[in-house]
Amino acid sequence: MKNLVIWFTVAFFTQCVVFAQEKVSKSEVFKWDDLAVVKRPQGEARLILEGSTPHFKLFKIHATTVFPKGRMRKEAYTQENEELIIVKEGELTVTIEGKTKVLKAGGIALIMSGDMRETVNLSEANTTYYVFQYKKDTVDIERGKKAGGSILMNWEETTFKPHDKGGRRDFFNRPTSMSKRFEMHTTTLNEGLMSHDAHQHKAAEIILLVNSQANEKESKAQEIINGAWHDSKVGDIIFLQSNDWHGLKNVGKGTCTYFAFQFE
Repeated sequence: MKNLVIWFTVAFFTQCVVFAQEKVSKSEVFKWDDLAVVKRPQGEARLILEGSTPHFKLFKIHATTVFPKGRMRKEAYTQENEELIIVKEGELTVTIEGKTKVLKAGGIALIMSGDMRETVNLSEANTTYYVFQYKKDTVDIERGKKAGGSILMNWEETTFKPHDKGGRRDFFNRPTSMSKRFEMHTTTLNEGLMSHDAHQHKAAEIILLVNSQANEKESKAQEIINGAWHDSKVGDIIFLQSNDWHGLKNVGKGTCTYFAFQFE
């Protein structure tokens, strides 16, 4: 994924998100550099969002950095929350229900409620990954199992499909233990292009910028929110409130790519 910065877009059908236990009432950019960092002997932690939405009793996003060679091994455990892991940089070894895979930058783990999971950094470098946790009052574990269960997938396991603005990769589109439908894909946006003209929709949206593998040039973007342009860079989170006008433009050199998520 040379010359690639991955932009993870999480779209979920809701009217609000809670940040630090308070309702986020407007669209804004949360700067990675401004996030509080909790130092640990084994790594670092950053809380990004935590609260509830009309569709999720719990919706939480945090980032974890783990130092090399298993200095922070999260022993096997289960939880009621469904969980999505996306690797920002480095390598993370993830085991779900006895199946193990080394996830690299851009790799994902979709973990169904109740599944046994374990994570560890066995590499020679730091690993940073994002964790999305979400929970509803009603959990349907059997629905998640019938749809295929948990998923471990690296970037190169997907197929790139070119289109007039760049291209697309489909990861999955299926029911889960928490959602009737969870769809995930990536869009690659060519230099100088807008993802869409400024538009609005009922779904609130989160854009999460993270590094992939080493880039020769730094990718940059601007988000237009209700007529005003906002600079954004790797690690920043852009929260887009329901029905606010918005659109993303690639203003850097080379392509940028973002993951898009929809939950129902």
